[in-house]
Amino acid sequence: MGKKDLLIYFGAFCTVFLAISMVLYPEDAFSAAKDGLNLWFNVVFPALLPFFIAAELLMGVGVVHFMGVLLEPIMRPIFNVPGAGSFVMAVGLASGFPIGSILTGELRHKGLCNKTEGERLMSFTNTADPLFMFGAVAVGMFHKVEYGMLIAAAHYLSSFTVGILMSFYKRHDRSNLNNKLSKKQNILLRALISLKKAREEDGRPIGKLLGDAIKKSVTTMLTIGGFIILFSVLIRVLLKIGLVGFLAAILLKFFEPLGATFNLIVAYISGIFEVTIGCQKAATSDVAPLPQLVAVGFIIAFSGISVIAQVASMVSHTDLNIKPFVVARIFHGFFAAIYTYLLVNFGIVKVLPTSLPVFLTQTPSFSLSFILSRITLLFIPLILLFLFFTIILIFKSIKIAYFTVKN
Repeated sequence: MGKKDLLIYFGAFCTVFLAISMVLYPEDAFSAAKDGLNLWFNVVFPALLPFFIAAELLMGVGVVHFMGVLLEPIMRPIFNVPGAGSFVMAVGLASGFPIGSILTGELRHKGLCNKTEGERLMSFTNTADPLFMFGAVAVGMFHKVEYGMLIAAAHYLSSFTVGILMSFYKRHDRSNLNNKLSKKQNILLRALISLKKAREEDGRPIGKLLGDAIKKSVTTMLTIGGFIILFSVLIRVLLKIGLVGFLAAILLKFFEPLGATFNLIVAYISGIFEVTIGCQKAATSDVAPLPQLVAVGFIIAFSGISVIAQVASMVSHTDLNIKPFVVARIFHGFFAAIYTYLLVNFGIVKVLPTSLPVFLTQTPSFSLSFILSRITLLFIPLILLFLFFTIILIFKSIKIAYFTVKN
């Protein structure tokens, strides 16, 4: 029996198991589905939909091509991806998973990156929403404002670390998308030409472009909602039948000497399936704050099988391989746990209580003001990237002027 046959039988077994479990525990399945639906409609839908629509519009009008040329000197040496990856990174930082991976699939579909570059980019742009880390986890679960900055710092540091490591993945496999434009031209002029050319090639009127963006975004959100509900039911069933507890009891024999408790291991197992449930259980586990925060750092960075399944579904129309993405999730989780431990031991938690995160003022709700506030978050990473790019250009100009005068 081959590996492929085992996967087929395993998939059939899981499907039958889930169906039978929902029949045996209809009340729990219904309650879990309802909770998943509420999470999707009240939090995920208003949080992600504006970004999906904005991203589709920015691609259609050529802004992504503009950024691709302009930010190539930054993204290529650091992460070994095209400059267009800066757009995916910015949206991913502002919005959260799985939008970074979904937009990577769009770049690949439009030919703005090759297969290897897409796999690199997808691996480190799968970051959590700042609102989730600051509001839901730090304040809602831990009731500690100061934990928000710690969780976010460890999460983003580990993400960038994974991005740098992934730059060595098939390192010499790279596209030359910008060779079509003359390198002798000013980079800003080349970026503007690329924007104009991309808009002309798209050719859709603004009205149709907006309509297509909304239709595609809503369809994507429905798919994400289905995954959230499905895995909400799955984890509830696994908890109900005691499988999670059984696995935790076995693992406790190995990790109890290291200070782990039964509840903490349950949190890790739950987080492997679904982020929110895992973080909630970690925050209420019977251990000191440091192990709780380390567990939360790992769980958020790993992002759960639910998010991995969403990403696999969203990039299925491309040739992107999901395996590097899964490996990167494991590394991201371990790096986040390590950074959390180091930041705590450097006293970050004791220093930050006096500062209040700006994201804390935002409460997820399906309203126009909330949607507009979420869209504005998109421009924060974009502005930071452009400022970084401007500093590099100024530095290069000074360096060239210095050598010119010297010679």
